[in-house]
Amino acid sequence: MNPALLKLLDRAAPVLTLVAVLLLWEIGCRAFSVPAFVLPAPSVVVSSVPSLEFSTWSGHILATLQVSLIGYLVSILLAVPLAIGITSSRFLARTVLPWLIVIQSTPIVAIAPIIVVTLGAGAVPRIVITTLISFFPIVIYTASGLASVPAELIELSRSLRASRSREYWQIRIPYAIPHIFSALKVAITLAVIGAVVAEFVAAEKGLGYLILFSTSSFKIPVAFAALAILVCCSLLLYAAIVWLQQRCFPWSVSKSAD
Repeated sequence: MNPALLKLLDRAAPVLTLVAVLLLWEIGCRAFSVPAFVLPAPSVVVSSVPSLEFSTWSGHILATLQVSLIGYLVSILLAVPLAIGITSSRFLARTVLPWLIVIQSTPIVAIAPIIVVTLGAGAVPRIVITTLISFFPIVIYTASGLASVPAELIELSRSLRASRSREYWQIRIPYAIPHIFSALKVAITLAVIGAVVAEFVAAEKGLGYLILFSTSSFKIPVAFAALAILVCCSLLLYAAIVWLQQRCFPWSVSKSAD
């Protein structure tokens, strides 16, 4: 087969798979006459989108994106300096890291109502919940990257009397860039999940709130439409992080990922 055609098929494989799944889903719903309130066909989901005005959809989307991005940025601002502290101080690693594991091991869904009661029903508890969910992988991946520098380079820099700040900025952080972006890719999807979890607990707007409200009203096609939009938002945010890495740090991208 033509190599160019094989390359095209390889790149189009995810889209073709998605189309095949949607077709099987549509055929299955029609063949077995599945009620829309149980499992709506893709065509029913699409036709349910105009049932809500564009301003309503955009308001829910923007509300979810706002909480996701703010919580994501807060988690980065907290996690990266903490990872630097963990790798530079053995005492900090022994005292802080166990608590981070405890926080990560605690189901956020279980403590989300407590956070809402403590902080109120505004945007702050939703941002806190999103930050808690996306915080841990950034700390762990970044600390792992900072600690992955070959010992010979560290010894060389210290023999040249390089300062600790130069050691981090010129050696450790460049080595950690691939790990940091791996963390950012994982964390951006977790941030969206965190925003939705927070909206399930306490919100008056957002895609998570819309899904919860639609299912309670048996408007299942609208809930599926909101879910599809939520997945698209998550994929677009993930793609934005990939683009940022390729644009700003092309040397850190694995060739096998091309």
